[in-house]
Amino acid sequence: MLKDQLLNDLKDAMKNKDELKKNTVQMIRAAILQVEKDNGIELDDAKILEVIAKESKKRIDAAADFEKSGREDLIEQNRKELEIISSYLPKQLSVEEVEEKVKEIISKVGAQSIKDMGLVMKEAKNELGVTANGKVISDAVKKLLS
Repeated sequence: MLKDQLLNDLKDAMKNKDELKKNTVQMIRAAILQVEKDNGIELDDAKILEVIAKESKKRIDAAADFEKSGREDLIEQNRKELEIISSYLPKQLSVEEVEEKVKEIISKVGAQSIKDMGLVMKEAKNELGVTANGKVISDAVKKLLS
């Protein structure tokens, strides 16, 4: 189970005095615990991956802000955190792979125009899960339905 892996990685990071990994894994575990407490449920691996994907997206979004402000120290730390977070996520699909999947989904749901984007997006997010970024999926849907 992913929770056990996170706990073991946290212990290893503490033993190895890897401060960045320890802090990053603790942040992931805290985000998972927060979702569990807020919703009064215990997350399974699929939902844990969604939480980890959100944390990854936060780092990707923050990277642009750090670059604008020229904060090299934060850029480097953010990049390393993103590497650690990404190690828990499944391999991300390429843009071409996402477009192929979206084509299949469009024909499956019978989408005709950009007006059907919501329907296609919903199905694509269900099928692709955390293997593709929402923006990449959205761009593919817009490109193929326009």
